[in-house]
Amino acid sequence: MNKPLALLAASAVLCLGGALTGCKKLEARDNLNKGVQAFKNAKYPEAVEFFKQAIELDPTYPTARLYLATAYMSQYIPGAESPENLAYAKNAAENFMKVLETDPKNSTALKSLASLYYQQANGMQTVEDKLKKLDEAAGWYQKLAEADPNEKEAFYSLGVIAWAKYYPAWMAARTKLNMKPEAPGPIKDKKVREELIAKYSNIINEGIANLEKALQIDKDYDDAMAYMNLLHRERADLAPDEAGYKKDVDIADEWMSKALETRKMKAEAAAKKAGGGITEGN
Repeated sequence: MNKPLALLAASAVLCLGGALTGCKKLEARDNLNKGVQAFKNAKYPEAVEFFKQAIELDPTYPTARLYLATAYMSQYIPGAESPENLAYAKNAAENFMKVLETDPKNSTALKSLASLYYQQANGMQTVEDKLKKLDEAAGWYQKLAEADPNEKEAFYSLGVIAWAKYYPAWMAARTKLNMKPEAPGPIKDKKVREELIAKYSNIINEGIANLEKALQIDKDYDDAMAYMNLLHRERADLAPDEAGYKKDVDIADEWMSKALETRKMKAEAAAKKAGGGITEGN
């Protein structure tokens, strides 16, 4: 008997010998592998069917469940309101939640849910709906940060969400007062300024604090630096006088310079690596 036939015969004996569960697990893994290949080739509907079959064969297979949720999420288009598109988001969320039922600290599921809600927020047509989804996204990023205190993306994303909440109101206030985005502040209208402070001051400060945590984890996190620049620059408009305004703007300028310097450093390092380490003068 040749080797392939011998392996097939051995597998059959195992199944007939009462190892049906083991055979189903092997079939599940085979379907997972086929699904992963389809997923890598961006054949998401095909991948979904393979992952569903893997889960049917082995309902306790968390990897297949994660891939199924991710395959659904990969087909979701923010802002598209078709029933099919909304079903992608719904199915993705449900399957990520099922993973969390057995593994509440699964970082992939937590991060993916947070990202899904953030994507949905960006597709919302009204400010109210967008803010609601941003709050949901922030809740999942907070859970991710609690599950993994060294997850820099969680803290960074919380900072980004803080900016996303404040920016529309900040722009609306400047527009109302006929102030162009590049016009120096602070906002002179005391009532408008105090309304912004009452509603957004804590949000801005928490955003800055979360970005600082991200930078404590990764001191070269240039994206976090960029948002430190934005939050400080836009918070400056809430200062009661020009001195307070200048203080925040100066801090913003420092972060902008750091972000540009860090990106330049990373680009040079990448170019050097791509060139095999050859530097000018060698």
